[in-house]
Amino acid sequence: MMVQARRRCEGDGGVGIRVGFTCSKKVGNAVARNRAKRRLRAAAHEILPESGLSGWDYVLIGRKDVTAERPFEALKGDLLHALAKLHPVP
Repeated sequence: MMVQARRRCEGDGGVGIRVGFTCSKKVGNAVARNRAKRRLRAAAHEILPESGLSGWDYVLIGRKDVTAERPFEALKGDLLHALAKLHPVP
């Protein structure tokens, strides 16, 4: 998966975490895209409340032949790794 993030401005309602999910047609047919998005949603539901930052928007992007087939624990690990790169601990 690929993760993009952006800190919201003060006027954008800076409280809470907002998340979006996307999978292009390159991921596969509608069934494959929906499965990939469901898995991304489940991983985000488990990881972002603990590791995401309030006031940030995240977009999780499904990748072809990987997101739908990758073991779920590895998918969660990928999300944790991406968040660690986005928000390094000083």
